[in-house]
Amino acid sequence: MAHTAMSGHGTTAGDDPLQTAVWRLRSRACWADAAALLEPRTAGASLQRAALLVERCLYTEQGWEEAEDALRTAEAQARSDDERGAAACERGQLAYAATLLGVRDRADEARAALGRAAALIAPGASGRALLDFRRGLLAENLARSPQAARAAYRRAHAGATAHNDPLLLSFTWRHLAGLALRDGELAEARHGFGESLRIREELGYLVGTAPALASLADAETEPEASRLRAEAGRLFRLLGGVPTWLARQLTPPAATA
Repeated sequence: MAHTAMSGHGTTAGDDPLQTAVWRLRSRACWADAAALLEPRTAGASLQRAALLVERCLYTEQGWEEAEDALRTAEAQARSDDERGAAACERGQLAYAATLLGVRDRADEARAALGRAAALIAPGASGRALLDFRRGLLAENLARSPQAARAAYRRAHAGATAHNDPLLLSFTWRHLAGLALRDGELAEARHGFGESLRIREELGYLVGTAPALASLADAETEPEASRLRAEAGRLFRLLGGVPTWLARQLTPPAATA
C-alpha cells in the first residue's frame, strides 16, 4: 500500500515552536489536533492545514469532508503559482487516496489535478519533488506502470536530496525499494527499506515507522522478518490501528496444507 509524503517542518532543533508542535502531533497520528493549531488566515497556513487533513484520510480512511473543506479554503486563498500548484497537488492526492481506498473512483480528477500542479510548480522548486513523488504513486498504483513510477520516484528522490527534505526521502527510498523487491532485487530492496526506516526513526516519525518495519520485513529472511513484523505490530497497536491498511500486511499468510 502506498501512502503520502508531505514536506515536514519542526523536525529539527531551533524550528518555530508552532511547527515543532504540529510535527509532534502529526508524527503521532494526531492530524486533527495538529490542524487545529493552524489558523487558516494565510495561504501557507491553509495549505499546511489541508495537507494534514488529506494525509489523515490516507492513513485512517476517515475525515474526507473535513479535508475537502480545508482544501477548498486553501484553493480560495492561493494567489501565486506556487500556492495554486501546491493546492492542486493536495487536490490530486485527496482524489488519489479516495480511489486507492475504494471510497470513490476519482482517478481522472487525480491525474488532472496533478497535471495542473505540474504546469504551475516550476522545475527545481521545492514543491516539485513532492509532486513527482505523487505522480509516481499514480503511475504505480492506478496506472500499473512500474517503469513510469520508477522514473517519477527517482526525480522525486533527486529533488528531495537537493532541497534537504529527509521525510520525503524516506518515502522515495521506500517506494523505490518496493519496485526493486517486485523485480527480485533483494539487496537493493533491503538497502532502500533500511534507509527509509533509519530516516523515520531519526525524525521521530512514529506513524511511518510501522510501515517501514513491515516493508523491510518483506525483504528479509526468518527469523529477522518475524522480529521486524512483530515490532511493526506493536507500534501499529500503540497508535490505535493506524495506518488502517497496514493490518493486511501484518496478517501472517494462511498456512497451506
